[in-house]
Amino acid sequence: MEIVSAVSLWLIPILIGFILIYGTFKKVPTYESFTEGGKEGIKIAVSIIPFLVGMLVAISVFRASGALEYFMDLIRPGLDALGVPPDIVPLAIIRPISGTAALGMTSDLIAVHGPDSFIGRLASVLQGSTDTTFYVLTVYFGAVGIKKMGDALKVGLLADLAGIIASIVIVTLVFGNM
Repeated sequence: MEIVSAVSLWLIPILIGFILIYGTFKKVPTYESFTEGGKEGIKIAVSIIPFLVGMLVAISVFRASGALEYFMDLIRPGLDALGVPPDIVPLAIIRPISGTAALGMTSDLIAVHGPDSFIGRLASVLQGSTDTTFYVLTVYFGAVGIKKMGDALKVGLLADLAGIIASIVIVTLVFGNM
């Protein structure tokens, strides 16, 4: 265990040192390359701010409008028939939109129901089995200027749905519906 701790402590500094020495050996101006990369990173960060603001506003409007609660009331009978806990649905809806909001919801579900409960386990597996599709598309496609992302959105949401279904099935099979 001590070896793993020592390796993890020194791995990044050694890797950075190796890159600097290798770059210097290959006659690459390492400091100038580093500062140019920093400038490009700041430009990209500034260019994606409008996309991030738009996404955060949409999330806030969705939650504050009561649309989430209305949707939950609408699908609750079907969820009960399938044996899916309704408490998990807001997480499944928010996860493709915002990883931070989903992590907060997962933490709340675990705090309320416990980490060893069916809902706590399902929330944990769901958190790790899906992606922040809207965030990824907004940031990465926005950063490179891609405007048409319809097919990528469909495939990403389909993958999220597959992750949600797989999470429910696997947690039910492994732990049973508690």
